[in-house]
Amino acid sequence: MAETEREAIREATLEGLDAAARKGNHGGRPAVITDDMIHTMLRRRAAGEAVDKIRKDLIIPTGKRKGHNPSLASIYRALAEHEETQRYPDAVEQARVEYAALHQGLSPH
Repeated sequence: MAETEREAIREATLEGLDAAARKGNHGGRPAVITDDMIHTMLRRRAAGEAVDKIRKDLIIPTGKRKGHNPSLASIYRALAEHEETQRYPDAVEQARVEYAALHQGLSPH
């Protein structure tokens, strides 16, 4: 009986998350690394500057940590995500098209 209740709660939670996603609401914290920050990091890294030195000049523009520097982990994560989008541009574009279709209530296929 407890297992059935757990499964019912799980299904209700997933339905709620799906409904929120259709409205454009997604969970999690907002990203602290902006596109401008990524551009700055890429430009300065190409010039041979160390990431730790670059980090000290970056300022988080919004949110709970507004005015602070992003962590090294956030910077490396953002750089990895950027590299991934550059590696598979077709997959990224397809995901954007599918998301837009889902957001409009259409079938992505």
